[in-house]
Amino acid sequence: MRSLYPVLVALMVQAGQPASHGHSGAHMMPPAAPPAPEGMIPSLSTATTWLNSPPIGPEGLRGKVVLIDFWTYTCINWRRTVPYLRAWVQRYGASKMLLIGVHSPEFTFEHDLDNVRQAVKEIGVSYPVAVDNDFAIWRAFGNEYWPALYIFDSHGRLQHQVFGEDGYQEAERVIQKLLTEAGQAGIDSSLSVVDAKGFEKPADWSDLRSGENYVGLRRTENFASPGGTQPGVAHAYTVPARLGLNGWALSGTWTVSSDRAVVGAAGGRIAYRFHARDLNLVMAPETRGKEIRFRVLLDGKPPGASHGLDVDQDGQGTLREQRMHQLIRQPGPIADHLFEIEFLGPGAGAFSFTFG
Repeated sequence: MRSLYPVLVALMVQAGQPASHGHSGAHMMPPAAPPAPEGMIPSLSTATTWLNSPPIGPEGLRGKVVLIDFWTYTCINWRRTVPYLRAWVQRYGASKMLLIGVHSPEFTFEHDLDNVRQAVKEIGVSYPVAVDNDFAIWRAFGNEYWPALYIFDSHGRLQHQVFGEDGYQEAERVIQKLLTEAGQAGIDSSLSVVDAKGFEKPADWSDLRSGENYVGLRRTENFASPGGTQPGVAHAYTVPARLGLNGWALSGTWTVSSDRAVVGAAGGRIAYRFHARDLNLVMAPETRGKEIRFRVLLDGKPPGASHGLDVDQDGQGTLREQRMHQLIRQPGPIADHLFEIEFLGPGAGAFSFTFG
């Protein structure tokens, strides 16, 4: 999987319609199968389980404008789409529209149903969620992206797709048109306006020069510790005297595997030179429920007003949960900065950096 900054974000399925482009981010993985024949809604019966709803079969979809939204709860790109999904459910959910989230997990800990339940509650996902731990629904759609939104008309025909962020106005106009065609009266033609904050605040695409980077061996780029990685064994790493933009390095004892790096002793650090308003890091304690304190520095100093939601002004934070953590959010002009995180105990796993 890789990130696209910017990426093609909206495609009209109908022949002759122009593609819609915008600033966006999307995780991508190769398609595993073609979509269902003739663009009809593939079966959701292969869901591992359902949250917020009993299983929804074909009879529950019949006659409705159906939105299928593929997500995974650590994805910052999906988090920034959530305000619009909520707004659409609030405006149209009592009519002939049905939004179903399909949670297809990226990281191992996202298969944990308790983690998904907690994310659904904390993020405010009130609509039905089909848990797709086996990626069976993903394959049935021939999907490639997180997030990905598929819009079907009341006859079950695919009419619109959105990959990544943006494309909200076009998607909502399609929803309004399809609801009117389905016989829903009184559809207001105005577009939803959201006031997104926290994790959901739109990225500052105008000055974003850092894209997602994974910490594990399989997909990482620009690793700069001298000697490179030593796969699968505890190894003492060092940070070079200088990091170039988007370069990163480890310091202290770490074990690097295919999808993560795990710190083996107190004092282990990650350094990353980035250029973005926000810096997020997907982290997880290797032992569920263990608390691991950490400290964040920006250019060698506590972040102060540039601290993220998961640290204080002194850069102090505690890793408790298996999720994405916002560590830096800059209020002023954006420039190249050196980010550092130091773990004050062993057992923290770092998975991927994202920016905004």
